[in-house]
Amino acid sequence: MPIEIRIANAADIPAMLGVINAAFAIETFLEGQRADAARIEEMMEKGKFFVVLDNGEIVASIYVEPRGERSLLAMLAVHPKKQGSPLAFRLARAAEAHCREQGCKFADITVLSQRTELPPVYERFGYRLTGTKEFESTQQLKDGVQCHTLLLTKEL
Repeated sequence: MPIEIRIANAADIPAMLGVINAAFAIETFLEGQRADAARIEEMMEKGKFFVVLDNGEIVASIYVEPRGERSLLAMLAVHPKKQGSPLAFRLARAAEAHCREQGCKFADITVLSQRTELPPVYERFGYRLTGTKEFESTQQLKDGVQCHTLLLTKEL
């Protein structure tokens, strides 16, 4: 069965949580897990998640929220066993295409400064660092950790 990219639905939430929390487990500088069912459901009310299925199994996801001329892409997660494959690139392209269809001219992604490996990845996807802001997350930083949020933008 080939790779499939589609819009997620509520029945996908348990599998998505497995992928998201496994992918973000590397963020040991934060307390707790990246997502729970209530947060995903709340996000689905404002925007959409796209998922990648490999042989029927959800292995990646991304959140997309059009906001006028801009769109927010967030929580790009690829299961650790699939990281290093082109899935993140393909999924980001599908999300960007959706944003263009919604009339968006720019896509914004935020990255926590502790994740130094991510900006170069997004730069290869065509994003450019456009600013920084104070730390912003639903999770708390562990004691003593310094972190801020990086804003990357791509013209669609």
